[in-house]
Amino acid sequence: MEHYLKIEKPFADAICEGRKRFELRRNDRGYNAGDTVRFHCVDKGEEVAHAINSRTYAIVYCLNGYGLREAYVAFGIEESSR
Repeated sequence: MEHYLKIEKPFADAICEGRKRFELRRNDRGYNAGDTVRFHCVDKGEEVAHAINSRTYAIVYCLNGYGLREAYVAFGIEESSR
């Protein structure tokens, strides 16, 4: 499954620079390892041009529970060639 997600510019910058390799999200979409993510960068609520907009990321690991709030998931990402 492919997910399209908005992401604030500071977080998009960190992902593109390789400093942030995870996402913490409400699991309202049923994220699973093997899914892909396409981010759309926003700044103050408006979509903006950013390198992340043209990249695809694979979800490589999902964590539910273990201290996370109910209905939330932390997932690891890595850039994909898909």
